[in-house]
Amino acid sequence: MKALFPHAETTRGVTVRVSVSYLPEQSEPARGKWFWAYHIRIENGATEPVQLISRHWRITDGRGGRHDVRGAGVVGEQPVIGPGESYDYVSGCPLNTPTGAMEGSYHMIGGEDGMGFEVAIPPFALVSPARAAG
Repeated sequence: MKALFPHAETTRGVTVRVSVSYLPEQSEPARGKWFWAYHIRIENGATEPVQLISRHWRITDGRGGRHDVRGAGVVGEQPVIGPGESYDYVSGCPLNTPTGAMEGSYHMIGGEDGMGFEVAIPPFALVSPARAAG
């Protein structure tokens, strides 16, 4: 699983794993547009169900510009993840630079106390192949 999801972080028994792919077919470097897809797997290693309520992403472009994205759920859902279960989704990130980075958190409810808590999304780099080779 490590190779599939090279970035991982665990908070209160909930592990967030991330893999990222550059999408050349959706990118137009000559027009200053680069696009990545990221695959997230959220694993509930706790003994109680948790529900993902909202997300907060911090996206930094290659020039250091930062953009915060907040919203309800992920890909239109607010999944409940039972003990020992996982939830996967894929989304994307466009940038106007060939490099960047993302990190953030999910607001969850549930767990042993039924209260809300933040689950860290591990930081990961967005690097186009041309940039990586150069």
